[in-house]
Amino acid sequence: MNVIFTCGGTAGHVNPALALAGYMEKKLGDVNVLFVGTPGGMERRLVEKSGYAFRGVEVSSFRRSLSPEAIGHNLKTLRTLVTSPGQARKILKEFKPDLVVGTGGYASYPMVKYAAKAGVPTAVHESNMVPGLTTKLLENYADRIMVGFEECRNHYRHPDKIVVTGTPVRGDFFELTKEQARQKLGLTDERPLVVSFWGSLGASGMNARMLDFFRREKEAGEPFHHVHAVGKTGWETMRRELTARGLDKCPSLDVREYIYDMAVVMRAADLVICRAGASTVSEITALAVPSIIVPSPYVTNNHQEKNARILEKHGGAVLLLEPECTGDKLYETARDILSSDRRRAAMSRGMAELGILDATERIYQTVMALVK
Repeated sequence: MNVIFTCGGTAGHVNPALALAGYMEKKLGDVNVLFVGTPGGMERRLVEKSGYAFRGVEVSSFRRSLSPEAIGHNLKTLRTLVTSPGQARKILKEFKPDLVVGTGGYASYPMVKYAAKAGVPTAVHESNMVPGLTTKLLENYADRIMVGFEECRNHYRHPDKIVVTGTPVRGDFFELTKEQARQKLGLTDERPLVVSFWGSLGASGMNARMLDFFRREKEAGEPFHHVHAVGKTGWETMRRELTARGLDKCPSLDVREYIYDMAVVMRAADLVICRAGASTVSEITALAVPSIIVPSPYVTNNHQEKNARILEKHGGAVLLLEPECTGDKLYETARDILSSDRRRAAMSRGMAELGILDATERIYQTVMALVK
């Protein structure tokens, strides 16, 4: 069986495809997998690191600006609109797929569209609450649109094509119990664990506010353990500020550039403070961890706030918008949640209502039904 996965732009688009590819190999054995994305995109690095074949199709987005750089970029985009169909058709002719699955990003558009036009079964996975531009454009072509939550169905013109599958979460998030994860992190007392992060690159404004959060922790006698990931771009600045403010000597505060053992840390967490990217949302709902969400205001179509609103509606998260969010406000919100076992339990139940633990299996069954 030949399968093309097409995706790009962010790890949140690539990781569901990698999860499904591995699952299909495990279930079927004889699967020939090809990933298709933009030649210079970050998807190429992630895919090749995972050992899969990769081919590129030149596609790019439009920028809403009249700057010389944006105009040049948009001219390139117009050229790719002319060349990408031929590149996609060539890959289809040479690889002869039995199935094409798109998991997001504009890189997936030409492959899914022209596979559908050629009569190849196609499916698209949309991990955000509202469909992105690519998913909207592909709705008329794809046989199935797979989404994260039941509420997503209302945002589509063809509800008959919608299947609620959830978004895959890595299996290692469930290998340990919460107590085993705490032991692995060396947490030997009963104080709860707060985990906070703003993405792999970080967010300078939010990291600056976390310094006030850390100060309040220190002043309160460190009432909880805290693991915070700064991100690559702000790491050196954060290190200097921690030392200058005397916060580097707090034994219960673990500030890192990146959380490499995320599965263990998230499994041990009693409260997560984070953005509302699709992958993060799928993880915290699957683990049923109460959360404070500060959605990024810098994303297309404000989709992070829309993701977070679902969690807020079900009672699993407190949503704070970035303009109103200070370090003191974050600390006080976290303190209030952690001081009430009843509230934490209710928030955990709200998250569990949304968590889909068998998302990969649901996606697998959906796409295999198309092939059969």
